[in-house]
Amino acid sequence: MVNPKPYARKWQPLLALLATTTFLAACAQTPPSDSALQGSLSSADLRWLNTVSFGADQASVQHLQAVGRERYLEEQLRMPLADSQPVATAIAALQVSQGDAAQRLQVVRTERQRINTLTDETEKQQAREALNRQGRDLVLDTERRHLLRALYSPGQLREQMTWFWMNHFSVYAGKGQVRLALPDYEEKAIRPHALGKFRDLVMATVTAPAMLEYLDNAQSAVNHINENYARELMELHTLGVSGGASGSHYTQQDVQELARVLTGLGVNVRGEPPKLGPARAALYRSDGLFEFNPNRHDFGPKTLLGQRIDPTGFGEVERAVTILSRDPATARFISMKLATYFVSDAPPQSMVDRMTATFTRTDGDIGAVLRTMLLSKEFDSAAPHGARKFKDPMVFVVSSMRLAYDGRPVTNLRPVINWLNQLGEPLYGHIAPDGYPAAESAWASSGQLVRRFEIARAIGSGPAGLFSGDDGQPTQRRGFPMPNSRMFYDTIESTLGPATRGALAQAGSQQEWNTVLLSSPEWMQR
Repeated sequence: MVNPKPYARKWQPLLALLATTTFLAACAQTPPSDSALQGSLSSADLRWLNTVSFGADQASVQHLQAVGRERYLEEQLRMPLADSQPVATAIAALQVSQGDAAQRLQVVRTERQRINTLTDETEKQQAREALNRQGRDLVLDTERRHLLRALYSPGQLREQMTWFWMNHFSVYAGKGQVRLALPDYEEKAIRPHALGKFRDLVMATVTAPAMLEYLDNAQSAVNHINENYARELMELHTLGVSGGASGSHYTQQDVQELARVLTGLGVNVRGEPPKLGPARAALYRSDGLFEFNPNRHDFGPKTLLGQRIDPTGFGEVERAVTILSRDPATARFISMKLATYFVSDAPPQSMVDRMTATFTRTDGDIGAVLRTMLLSKEFDSAAPHGARKFKDPMVFVVSSMRLAYDGRPVTNLRPVINWLNQLGEPLYGHIAPDGYPAAESAWASSGQLVRRFEIARAIGSGPAGLFSGDDGQPTQRRGFPMPNSRMFYDTIESTLGPATRGALAQAGSQQEWNTVLLSSPEWMQR
């Protein structure tokens, strides 16, 4: 149980800000009649829904009330990969939907060759700046696509898991040519496998050009081996730290052996296959920018975690991924990380143990592990007062938008992207390969809470540019968001403490009321 005194002290800066925003006038908003409160969602069910999704909206609340947790979860796990029509239409309008990574690289190569022929230095510099701007715009469009799905997709669990895995298998858009492969990385490697078998997900990342470029494996070859990716594949992606809580016990020799296995996995920047003899040509693999080049592979025998790997080329990679994915340490590491992200910074060990057993029994079925976690008896008991799961910036911003605008599509996502940047969690912007942290301690500083307050005020005080074009000109007129709807009184109000209720009661306008709610301590938690 959390000691309430230090917990309360942590929120003092935020509560002081809330006090400065309230007026002495009585709240102008009137609760619905008692008849409107029939069929309200319990606090436990609301927290469950806020865990399965990025944040409850009216439609999801009503559906959970109608079908219950178990059926709701099954529907989420079986939700089609294809986007719903409104989301699909919005994504199709983005430039990121045109072409693939190989085509983008070819365009960039051609433009660089043209730039190199220019003799005017000013013209050359302007052309380079334009090319760099195109790269930044590509990342921006990838962010828009990600946010459109997070905000509006009915398959909220898949989109949450896409966000989770993009952090687990993190790449940094600002390194080298990663940005050119980034859209395909999320679209083809991460999202389709987000609820499937863990081994398939790992294989998809191992053969993803964005990952191979980011962790330097594209430059790794026999007699010129780079161990960077091999180390992170074991420590961050599968087994966990050697000697750590997952129980993994690999050695530096294992890292070196895995690095040898991974030689030859790289990025085809030539646009055509390498010159290979007949025997090696039969071993060559390629898919878009990805290639396995046997001329760069170490064909010597290898031993990984005590298991022999025979020299077969790309088959060695598949064998190594299977060994890593089925290791008991991986089951423990992934189960604990999922429970820590979704449930609590210190999740019940009994729940994690059952998740681990499910992972092992189902050969790493991610959906089955999530089912074990979300339907466990410990889920509701894992959040004593003051110990609910703190929202990272992504969840805070998206859940606030889902409540405030409740499915109304915005036309300009730049403000949302800027808010995430201000909160220190820009999409694809984490330089180190460990991804953004999930623990409350990373996001609950006084400075972070002050910035969240300002963002809550921006969301609650009006459109905030969300219904404008990129040029800032309004495309639609929208009034203030009104989250104090029936959903608020049916679901959220009962989760608020006396201080927040008092602040809401003192709000003198809809804008002030919105700001108080969206920056309250309770709203900062799932």
